[in-house]
Amino acid sequence: MKTLIILAHPNLATSKVNQRWHQELLQHPDQVTIHQLYKEYPDWNINVAREQQLLEAHDHIILQFPFYWYSYPPLLKKWLDDVFLYGWAYGSEGNKLNGKKMGLAISIGNKQENYHKEGSVTFTVEQLITPFQASMQHVGGIMLPHFAMFGSSFQATEQQIDQSAKDYIDYIVEHQH
Repeated sequence: MKTLIILAHPNLATSKVNQRWHQELLQHPDQVTIHQLYKEYPDWNINVAREQQLLEAHDHIILQFPFYWYSYPPLLKKWLDDVFLYGWAYGSEGNKLNGKKMGLAISIGNKQENYHKEGSVTFTVEQLITPFQASMQHVGGIMLPHFAMFGSSFQATEQQIDQSAKDYIDYIVEHQH
């Protein structure tokens, strides 16, 4: 079973990490289905039925995005609001995402050491992704550990970014089973 990657980067061409991850994902077409929200919906008019069918066809779903202001890009938020509907994703009749494995692949501009109580951010990534965990739990999904690359804005070297791309594929394969 392939993993569905919901790639939500507003400008993939200028991204170092998400672009490299995307290049690596393209080398594994037997493992992943890549779905680029900003490429698919430049007008932000989301085809809800199509998105729901895509989600129903996969048991392993990864949301890939850059961490923007400790959250996700706006089109990903709209996608979640539009697609995860009452009666489909949750509610007494909404069970289409029940039991699906769901994870996050996040590029984070800041350094990892800043994401703790004494750091400049003062919150851990685990604390900041709590809304995702709550949402996935609400729809009956199985929340996987997140995958993250820190220092993606300036500090990461090309070698570190390349290694993160390989680690990302390993993360996907490890959680497919």
